[in-house]
Amino acid sequence: MKKKSLISVFVIFVFMISLVAVNANYQPEKFTMPDDVKVAVDKSCFGCHNTASKNDDAKEELDFKKMDHLSRIRLISTYKEIGETIEKGEMPPKRFLEKYPDKKLTDEEKELLINWSKKEAEALVKGQ
Repeated sequence: MKKKSLISVFVIFVFMISLVAVNANYQPEKFTMPDDVKVAVDKSCFGCHNTASKNDDAKEELDFKKMDHLSRIRLISTYKEIGETIEKGEMPPKRFLEKYPDKKLTDEEKELLINWSKKEAEALVKGQ
């Protein structure tokens, strides 16, 4: 019985060491955005989608300040979600725009954000 416990502890120890080794080599993708995209995001998105936001649902769904910590797969998915959400006209939400009409995205800003998010997702898929 004691021998089985020692083997179990050893297996767990080896597993933990391998996890540390794998995570030591992990490099998250560097999140950046062009200045024109940043202006549109700052105007209409960042107020709710950041770590300091009081809107818990919005920051849980997307937090621009945490995008540096996303894996490549999650970052690709996030870029796709950004583009699709804007394309569907779901962001900024209508209730929000009733209070803050100046936060509405123009057609040019929508196109800019959609194209940017698609381009970034495609570049990550291709490994660039």
